[in-house]
Amino acid sequence: MTSQYVFPSKLGMFRIVQHGRRWRALHDRMECGRHDSAEAALATLRAVWPQARLPGQLDAWRQSEMIRVRLPAPPMPRWSTAY
Repeated sequence: MTSQYVFPSKLGMFRIVQHGRRWRALHDRMECGRHDSAEAALATLRAVWPQARLPGQLDAWRQSEMIRVRLPAPPMPRWSTAY
């Protein structure tokens, strides 16, 4: 299960996503950097996008859990041979 912080803005969707032990700062689909803490990722987003008026605290962001679902493998075809 991966956690993420999300903040919609007029300039696009800003996200801070946990990626293993590190945090990724994202603007829409563009990665702005990888950091050791979510707070450091937030500081980077605020520095790179000051016009977005991102909140200074992660409490103001929407937090959600992303559940990675592993889809079952498609069934293998059964071949029959006619003799």
